[in-house]
Amino acid sequence: MSRAAPTPTVSPSATLAAAPLTLSLPEQIASQLAARITSAVYSPGQRIMEQAVAGEFAVSRGPVREALRLLEKDGLVRILPRRGAQVTNLSIAEVREIFDIRAALNGLRDREIAEDAQRLQLLPLIEVEVKKLATQARDPALGDAYAETVFGLNRLLNSASRSVRLRSILGALAQQTLRYSKLSLSTAERRRQSVKHWQELVRAIRSGDGESAQRTAERRVRDSRDAAIKKLEAPG
Repeated sequence: MSRAAPTPTVSPSATLAAAPLTLSLPEQIASQLAARITSAVYSPGQRIMEQAVAGEFAVSRGPVREALRLLEKDGLVRILPRRGAQVTNLSIAEVREIFDIRAALNGLRDREIAEDAQRLQLLPLIEVEVKKLATQARDPALGDAYAETVFGLNRLLNSASRSVRLRSILGALAQQTLRYSKLSLSTAERRRQSVKHWQELVRAIRSGDGESAQRTAERRVRDSRDAAIKKLEAPG
């Protein structure tokens, strides 16, 4: 049986105040709830009660309802008739679908970036994040931090794509991907493997080798897919 999501200890007024001003109120609330889902504060199957969230954030139920619709669109919750919103379960079928799509699209994205004449302007930003990954990969306690850095790095690469449609599709998959990425990057061995892929991408972009960038991206995403599936298949 699902249970209602617990009230977190973080001050909701503080987190909303810290949210980007360009986001609407429902988007700010959705962002906070999404962070709780992807960090496992809210577990798969838990219910998110509209009234409780509205009281927590000191808003009416309207913005909360809209925030939950946004989360449903991102695949993080499902809204059930007369039962409200429930955090979606992780599934092997979903991870295969999402990561197979991302392997193809990230490959196209990274190839495009590597072949772009302006790539050397973006490269220093990528190198800073990849160096951060190398540091985080050495610390067993920084698994979630590593996954968050990967998330931010992918957002950076998405924003650099010249394709509006590609940016939109990858953006829509971002939150669903993060839950599985944290699962797949939960071991030090996997993070070391991941760092090597990102370092290969840096070299490919620096040399303008689009084919290598595409191949590296596809392998990186598929390794994450396989690791997440292995975790989901594990007993207990």
